[in-house]
Amino acid sequence: MRIGFLGLGLMGEGFTRRLIELGHEVKGFDPRQERRLGASEWGVSPADSPAQAADGADLVLTCVTTTDNLEQAVFGASGAAETIARDAVLVDFSTTVVARTTDMAQRLRTATGAGWVDAPVSGGPPAATAGKLAIMAGGDDADIARVRPVLDGLAASLVHVGAVGAGQVTKMVNQVCVLTNFVVLAEALNLAERGGVDTGKLVDALGSGYAGSNLMRAMWPRMIARDFEPAGYLRQVLKDLDMVHDLAHDVKAAIPMSTQAAELFRLMAARGHEDLDGIAVLKLFTGEPV
Repeated sequence: MRIGFLGLGLMGEGFTRRLIELGHEVKGFDPRQERRLGASEWGVSPADSPAQAADGADLVLTCVTTTDNLEQAVFGASGAAETIARDAVLVDFSTTVVARTTDMAQRLRTATGAGWVDAPVSGGPPAATAGKLAIMAGGDDADIARVRPVLDGLAASLVHVGAVGAGQVTKMVNQVCVLTNFVVLAEALNLAERGGVDTGKLVDALGSGYAGSNLMRAMWPRMIARDFEPAGYLRQVLKDLDMVHDLAHDVKAAIPMSTQAAELFRLMAARGHEDLDGIAVLKLFTGEPV
């Protein structure tokens, strides 16, 4: 398919590399010129604006940092809404505010006739490159059917969880499970290290029991090695937990664990470490310089 892609950061790179590998024609835009030029090295045609990326595309895919970034890319000056085809579908892989997502979807449909699927993901850049993401999608049945052939090539699992906005709610649930567990793993590793256990053996020791998880297998070795290079920035972790807070307020849900985790990440950010990986929260437990 002809695909316009908006957002060429860490995740955008993984997505576009995979799409090119699968044989799709990709035009990509990012506000940072160096990212546009970098993406051309693996086959992305650089676009000068979101409108240019969306022009002639069967699908417009977006992966940006904030809800404001998304609104600007779609509805701002030279935004994708200026050129998106009536029979096209916009698929947003970003993590965005639920209420604004549903509003933007209706706005795009009214203004252009184009569909909208909110399809936040879990798995990080390596999974995007390998086509092994977990994708939780919200949208009309017809729009989901239209985009599924492309999304299936990006996903280990693709689940249609409801109408537009349901994908974002599901992503908030995902973030509660993942991001609070960053803190739990940090607490557990600190306890293990202070207790003199061979921490490298604990994934095998615990893996077949209830303590084992995909997250432990992925993050525990990196935490032991103090590998805090960002697969996902701590500032984005905090942004997502703040959105969890806002959604919980709207639906009157108690989130004491998420609130505590957010405060620990906020402390890390206040100390100047928002560009480390979220698992760097381990530093607060070990007493290592932060």
